[in-house]
Amino acid sequence: MKMVTLPAGQKVPALGLGTWRMGEHARSRKQEIAAVRCALEAGYRLIDTAEMYGDGGAEEVIGAALADAFASRVVRREELFIVSKVYPHNASRQGAISACERSLKRLGIDHLDLYLLHWRGQHPLAATIEGFAALEAAGRIRHWGVSNLDAGDLEELWHAKGGTACAANQVYYSASERGIEFDLLPWQRRHRVPLMAYCPIDQGAAANDKSLAAIGARRGATAAQVALAWVMRHPDVIAIPKAVREDHLRENFAAAEIELTAEELAEIDRAFPPPNRKRRLAMT
Repeated sequence: MKMVTLPAGQKVPALGLGTWRMGEHARSRKQEIAAVRCALEAGYRLIDTAEMYGDGGAEEVIGAALADAFASRVVRREELFIVSKVYPHNASRQGAISACERSLKRLGIDHLDLYLLHWRGQHPLAATIEGFAALEAAGRIRHWGVSNLDAGDLEELWHAKGGTACAANQVYYSASERGIEFDLLPWQRRHRVPLMAYCPIDQGAAANDKSLAAIGARRGATAAQVALAWVMRHPDVIAIPKAVREDHLRENFAAAEIELTAEELAEIDRAFPPPNRKRRLAMT
């Protein structure tokens, strides 16, 4: 598995499991728990979630899968990198602390490896940073970061007290959503802040793209695998696609081993041209 190095020096997998839209329906709970468990058995060691997903339901799904995996000795807690996010309206100093405690209870673990501000809200960034710093000092989180922040937001964050401790920024990034390459990704690269790419397969749309499929056909891969390999071509980008079916989970995991050639990358550039101007940050 490719690894990405965080600012503090810790290496984390370049591919993880996204859980957006898990935990929303009781009828899907058993299938979703099985999916997370399957992911762990397949080798996934990074799991991304948020208190927003299913209003805490996704965290409960992960918690159930983790409890079973720990009991069965499929994986140890220290092998995992668990990420969650705080709602903007909960991101005051005390609000972030309380929200984190609720997330930990749902997940059934004693600390998060990375805790993110889901997007900017009414609370000042400085207040959120204070809450994150308190959680870090208490051992409840190991690192903190942000999500859906553009270059200007990160510049503001960087000048806030303690802001340079930001370990990652999670945004929408895929072959068809390349706007961040104009200024955000370069900014993060200059400041050594890794990027986490959500929706790297465009919520499944990339799996049906003819250009990506043509590249995949020549090397025995699927269009979705090519899309993931394209996102992970950067040494400082982590992809977190969501999958529930076992074949998709294993297919995505195998994409981490694909190295696209210069010719294939040029072909993707022709199909999905890189940005030549500032674009609004894509969000879902």
